[in-house]
Amino acid sequence: MQCEICGADIKGPSSKISIDGSELTVCPRCSQYGKNVEKRAPTPRKVSPVAPVTQRRSSGNRPAGKRFEPMGSELVDDYDHIIREAREKKQLSHEELASRIKEKAALIKKLERGEIVPEEDVRKKLERELDIKLTERSGDDDWSGERLNKGTTLGDIVTIKKK
Repeated sequence: MQCEICGADIKGPSSKISIDGSELTVCPRCSQYGKNVEKRAPTPRKVSPVAPVTQRRSSGNRPAGKRFEPMGSELVDDYDHIIREAREKKQLSHEELASRIKEKAALIKKLERGEIVPEEDVRKKLERELDIKLTERSGDDDWSGERLNKGTTLGDIVTIKKK
């Protein structure tokens, strides 16, 4: 880990300090330039009583919560144009496309105007029905820390006022 002020490799314990409202992880030598950030203790919450499992009612109409998947792809910026062009290419009206993917026509119109971002299930239905791709690959594989210039650091740029 590198000090966020001087750029030196931190050997031993690092310190979290606050300088003008910014929290930085610094080496012991640079920790004198800011105030130590105290670790925050979580505030205890009032716990409400929970009914035993046998008394809980399950709502049949609510789907079970989905867990978030790690980000591997992002929605393209011009998704609205892609959806509109693909729909027009297949010569479908808003209503026809909506009935094919079992959604409302108003949703299709809002998506094409860019007013809303499609949820994952709607996005998959549109991709399947219109033979389009609305996501693009994103991730850390194209970025490498080896390309960083380790010459200039924040400490080289900032002049530190001594109190």
